[in-house]
Amino acid sequence: MEKQWYVVNTYSGHENKVKEKLEMRASSMDMEDYILRVVVPETKEIDAKGKEKVTKLFPGYILVEMVMTDEAWFIVRNTPGVTGFIGSSGKGAKPFPLTPMEVDKILSSMGMSRLDASSELKEGESVKVISGPFEGMMGTIKSVDIDNAKLEVSIDLFGQETTVELNFSEITKD
Repeated sequence: MEKQWYVVNTYSGHENKVKEKLEMRASSMDMEDYILRVVVPETKEIDAKGKEKVTKLFPGYILVEMVMTDEAWFIVRNTPGVTGFIGSSGKGAKPFPLTPMEVDKILSSMGMSRLDASSELKEGESVKVISGPFEGMMGTIKSVDIDNAKLEVSIDLFGQETTVELNFSEITKD
């Protein structure tokens, strides 16, 4: 099974507490290989007085990157503060994951990437471009710039190998 992103409904105002509890439960139950990342979608802005203001993008919701197994699903939905998954009809039905484009849009607005660049993106690996002018093309990673969330990818353009610079959000692993 592959890891995917899911939206979890929580009590509004308790998103950070639920994130903490879920991460602790995943660790204590040795499920860190199945419940990978928990993100509270929020933006940070500087107000007129120069103070940092944090705004929740989706009050009452968190994003969870996980491998959907019965045990992982049970742990998440039985975490205190979780009221359920979005995309599940209930009655024991597992939820539908977010699409990569939806995840990229949310995470990029927070300055994050769906891909874990330090472990998933390595030179010489094959990737597929999922947005922009080179959408649908396959390429090979030439270099990775983790600090700026960019990479150089070599693609075949009109029979000639061409290196292009792409954002992490513009590619997916093949």
